[in-house]
Amino acid sequence: MATGIAKNGWVDTAGIIPNEIYSGDYSYEIIYPGKYSIPQILQYQTQNIYTELFHNHDINKIYFGENLDVLSYFFHNQNYRNKVNLIYIDPPFGTNSIFQTRNQKNSYKDDLIGSHYIEFMRRRLVFLRELLADTGSIFVHLDNNMVFQIKIIMDEIFGSRNFRGFITRKKCSTKNYTKNTFGNISDYILFYSKTDTYKWYRPTEIWSNEKIEKEYPYIDETTGRRYKKVPLHAPGTRNGETGKSWKGMLPPPGKHWQYTPQALTELDNNGEIYWSSNGNPRRKVFLDEDKGIPVQDIWLNLQDSLNQNIKITGYPTEKNPYLLERIINAVSDEGDIVIDCFAGSGSTLDVANQLGRNFIGIDNSYEAITNILKRFSHGLEEMGDYVNNNDSKNQGLFVFSPEKIYSYDSVIKKDFSFFCDTRYFDISNDLLNKYLL
Repeated sequence: MATGIAKNGWVDTAGIIPNEIYSGDYSYEIIYPGKYSIPQILQYQTQNIYTELFHNHDINKIYFGENLDVLSYFFHNQNYRNKVNLIYIDPPFGTNSIFQTRNQKNSYKDDLIGSHYIEFMRRRLVFLRELLADTGSIFVHLDNNMVFQIKIIMDEIFGSRNFRGFITRKKCSTKNYTKNTFGNISDYILFYSKTDTYKWYRPTEIWSNEKIEKEYPYIDETTGRRYKKVPLHAPGTRNGETGKSWKGMLPPPGKHWQYTPQALTELDNNGEIYWSSNGNPRRKVFLDEDKGIPVQDIWLNLQDSLNQNIKITGYPTEKNPYLLERIINAVSDEGDIVIDCFAGSGSTLDVANQLGRNFIGIDNSYEAITNILKRFSHGLEEMGDYVNNNDSKNQGLFVFSPEKIYSYDSVIKKDFSFFCDTRYFDISNDLLNKYLL
């Protein structure tokens, strides 16, 4: 694969775009009817009703209602501006479909398409950007239906300079029934930061013995340490120290040393330079100093619902928890705030809590909220339980200790009011006493 070099030495003055047209403005946007300006969006005040359910302590919260209302409430009334460290959302994909749980209960409608879907997402992304800390990141999980349109929207809102990655994930096994095209086994995650100073802890994978022998094939004769050889030079010419001669050698034409001559000498004195029979130097990189295989932007080992033994809630869009673990660990610290405003089955909230993060979850689906509360109180069930009607429960990971199943018609909180249709939730007595009349 070709590696780009600095364009400073480019001598051809011919431009692709004539100078009289070129203005130096690189911005672009999608235009469609009904597109609000960002100031218009931020003027929106909470109008609809929603339920606030506290889970662990005051920072960890679950909201039942429209996420635009809750995000607006956070922006206008709560102290969450520039406070959220990570946003992960798995929103509707714009498929114009209805999704059901494994027991055939309607979970949510994904019936917005075209410009209506784009503006639906854009208004929420505008509020999310305002809540995101300067060191924060956002991950938006989509499929091939609308990911490219939302990529342009995110370039507009977060700035194309803050685009950090386009992750391709293998979501399922091979689809052999596809007739006239390639099997659709991938989905995509857009990764943006708010600024250049975002938190980043590069994820790695453990080396297998087979891969170690392939990648680190050499044994140092003096120390017995396993190592590999890598070049000492990099593409592009330099006029500074890294472009100078070292031990009578210049870097190859069009390249420069990766280190200054002084640093190269120190490496050589430490036995970290391999000299070939014809005097070609290479650096020794030792396995015992390797932190693992850096994760790239194609994820093949994080599929959803691989077998009957995996533990799930049965919600239709439930994601692999190790996917969330990788993302959360990569861009946040313990004590940070994680938001998922399309909370679904609660996977993001669950994993964030296990990793010592604080969470805020929002969803407007009765089935989603039911699954989240069940997950918090009883834990997960093996996927096979949905087939075998196994009634055994796993102990939950959180503080809910439900004693009964309650039904309620209305819920009222003193600083604002809201209304819910009659539903059944597994909730502790303490929670009921706090929120029910």
